[in-house]
Amino acid sequence: MDGKRFLLVPEKGRTPGNPGKDVVVLKKPVKDIYLVASAVMDSFCELDGLSAIAFSGQKAEGWYIDGAKEAMEAGDILYAGKYNKPDYELIVSEGCSLAIENMMISHSPEVTEKLEDFGIPVMIEYSSYEPHPLGRVEWVKFFGALLGKEEKAEEIFAKQEAILDEVTAGKKTDRTVAFFFITSNGLVQVRQSGDYIPKMIELAGGAYVFDDLGEPDTKRATLNIQVEEFYSGAREADFLIYNSAIDGGVSNMEELLDKCGLLADFKAVKEGNVWCTTNDMYQQSLSIGYLMEDMYHMLRGEKGDMHYLFPLT
Repeated sequence: MDGKRFLLVPEKGRTPGNPGKDVVVLKKPVKDIYLVASAVMDSFCELDGLSAIAFSGQKAEGWYIDGAKEAMEAGDILYAGKYNKPDYELIVSEGCSLAIENMMISHSPEVTEKLEDFGIPVMIEYSSYEPHPLGRVEWVKFFGALLGKEEKAEEIFAKQEAILDEVTAGKKTDRTVAFFFITSNGLVQVRQSGDYIPKMIELAGGAYVFDDLGEPDTKRATLNIQVEEFYSGAREADFLIYNSAIDGGVSNMEELLDKCGLLADFKAVKEGNVWCTTNDMYQQSLSIGYLMEDMYHMLRGEKGDMHYLFPLT
């Protein structure tokens, strides 16, 4: 997490007299949460823990998760502002007990300071920085502990683990994959080689086309490169996967080529091996196993049921 230490006290347990000034004490099950880290909403849904969330950093129309959208439309979860402009009056008056933020909050440290001044502890969720896909899924155990649903969390994790075991049991292929996104200013955003997405490609039996990209010591998952650099490194890749989670994506090859005409010269485009992620993937931290399964089928040309990938034609 972010270096903070949390002490979870059982519902009928007693809080230690002197836990330490750097320790955040939370009483289980934690309720009235302000959830800004949208990638973990599905963990709360799978844990049957939506009732623990009172406030959202996302408006109802911004959710791809049906449970979250329905809860907001019913007024069970209130919109409390974005990470950098929370509705302090609402959050404080309604008794928020914990704010779960994503890494964007590091750009607005004054928000963290103000929330803590109001007595609201802040936790930064780092699951997207996990180097191994299962590391990201394992965060469900933390949220399970918050909600007093440890056993349910173990079951969810075990299910994803089983999918990983099944996928990695297959033979490796020698097929290469580029995972990318075209930014509004014409750059290409790719994943650092040590990120969990390249690891997923490897576990599914392929090879990430950029095997030595980025700096391992940084916590950034992505970096932007010039189109020319992407052309040089990915032109001969066997597969292209366009990450639609950022801009709403594309629905066909024509729309992708409108973003970057140079892609027409790529091997994967000529051979019809271009895929796109679904828009909801970034809100689904528990999608890991199913996305690896999709990659597994894609790499082998199998027509299995896809969850988070679809071909561009």
